[in-house]
Amino acid sequence: MNGLLVALLGYLVAQLAIGLWIAPRIRTEDDYLVAGRRLGYPLAIFSIFATWFGAETCIASAGRVSREGVSLTTAEPFAYGLCLVLMGLVFAVPLWRRRLTTLADLFRTRYSVAVERVAAVILIPSSLLWAAAQLRGFAHVLTTVTAIDLATGIAVAAAFCVLYTGFGGLLADAVTDLVQGILLVLGLAVVVVGVVVRQGGVGEALGAIDPSRLTLVGAGADVSLFGVLEEWAIPVCGSVVATELVSRIIAARTPQLARNAAVLAGGMYVVCGLLPVFVGLSAGSLVPAMADSEQFLPAVARAILPPALYVIFAGGLVSAILSTVDTTLLVSAGLASHNLVAPMLGITDDARRVRLARAGVVVFGLVAYVLAVRAEGVFALVEQASAFGSAGSLVVVCFGLFTTWGGPRTAAVTLLGGLAVYLGAGYGGAPYPFITSLGTALALYLGGAAIEAHTSRPEPSVADA
Repeated sequence: MNGLLVALLGYLVAQLAIGLWIAPRIRTEDDYLVAGRRLGYPLAIFSIFATWFGAETCIASAGRVSREGVSLTTAEPFAYGLCLVLMGLVFAVPLWRRRLTTLADLFRTRYSVAVERVAAVILIPSSLLWAAAQLRGFAHVLTTVTAIDLATGIAVAAAFCVLYTGFGGLLADAVTDLVQGILLVLGLAVVVVGVVVRQGGVGEALGAIDPSRLTLVGAGADVSLFGVLEEWAIPVCGSVVATELVSRIIAARTPQLARNAAVLAGGMYVVCGLLPVFVGLSAGSLVPAMADSEQFLPAVARAILPPALYVIFAGGLVSAILSTVDTTLLVSAGLASHNLVAPMLGITDDARRVRLARAGVVVFGLVAYVLAVRAEGVFALVEQASAFGSAGSLVVVCFGLFTTWGGPRTAAVTLLGGLAVYLGAGYGGAPYPFITSLGTALALYLGGAAIEAHTSRPEPSVADA
């Protein structure tokens, strides 16, 4: 076990070294937040893929499938893969051409400074919830190779991720994503091969899948039309213009590259996302039943792999987590520093803006730690992150990018109204809070745009009469 820990620590130190190596090259806010807008195909594809392929895709997905099987309400990995493809085909080119630094910049240039600030305040919590999910997933890995408990593991994960993110910004993140993405795929492939070998071959591994676990109707799942829509709308509609994804798109070298990279990353996501699903379906008999299903994938790997191969798996899993958590912390810090604090304080110097963003990484790392400790689990955090405030944001971004309908007042009401309905429906026990908030946001925007168009119409003059 000590050997596993030493190997894992060596991997983490190597990741930190990359950030330290790139840190001196960070001179401007664009360098820190969008990698100087110079990502080519390898970095862009793997950065999008590795950022999206986080703890929920590995740990939470395998654990949920092992517990519930696969049904219409199993959105992972297809829904998030579809989300990336939609970003590439629909949103990537117009977003890139806006020359944004953060997603909140769109709300300022299309609407107003006030709308920009409302959007930033709403977008930040979503990134923090996602960061908390990754910290919790990181801690699950640490608990399998050390004797520490989950809470201590989360604290260690948070401390490392703050250091890892603070130095090199998005450029370091993109460079390490290339390495992390390759190691991630290799790590999952090692587990799949290990399961197949332990089961006696491909046919036996497929035969170990209980057909009753592949159903249209999952046990206890809501398979009504609205139930299925809710399950799929959260990852697709709730994440297609997520700030973390947008940051990768606007960091690409050209708009065509941004589009193609997102589509290719979506395809990679679905293919690689099926690997933990397969493990969840076929490896249940290899480990004892667990109270915490999120420990399932690490437990399977620990049970069937020799130490050297387990190191590869653990490195891949940590890679998935690091490539996501650094982006979420970086995006949160960028929204706070670039769209809120720096403009309010009149800070224009690039060096001071970079320092401000780095300070934001530290502050939000602490917040993510608290959220991770108090959360029920990785998957719950990811669902909250995808749904929190995203309905209003999606509606406003769509109308803002592709139409001239609606002004600042309509945008602000839609953002706040969509969030209020989601929170009210969620805490009030309504069955479909996200699609309710999405429908409300759409109605608010259309109604507001119609009112603005009517009130701004000039009164007919006497001569016209």
